[in-house]
Amino acid sequence: QVKLVESGGGLVQPGGSLRLSCAASGFTLDSYAVSWFRQAPGKGREGISCIGCKNGNTYYADSVKDRFTITRDNAKDTVYLQMNSLKPEDTAIYYCAALPKDQVDGPRSFLDFGSWGQGTQVTVSS
Repeated sequence: QVKLVESGGGLVQPGGSLRLSCAASGFTLDSYAVSWFRQAPGKGREGISCIGCKNGNTYYADSVKDRFTITRDNAKDTVYLQMNSLKPEDTAIYYCAALPKDQVDGPRSFLDFGSWGQGTQVTVSS
């Protein structure tokens, strides 16, 4: 059974950092693309980063570029999202989603066919 579990969320002050983890079980993560999404209150789910999505490269939305870094540790079947210089507008529930690399066709493919974790809350506030 494919399962993803996110962790590492919490309350942080503006300018602070957090590292989110997405641990996989029931499948070997290195054959999958993994994407981080977030959903703020009253808004839709936004894809913000992906690893393994395009030619092995990483992807970042403009809203998080140069502040967030996605990495993976295949030995631990875990993907990380290092978030620096956090802003109040980064407040959201953060989800990871996994999809076989050959099935990736943009963020929508994760929404339609991906395996998802339960999410972890990130709150940026003073």
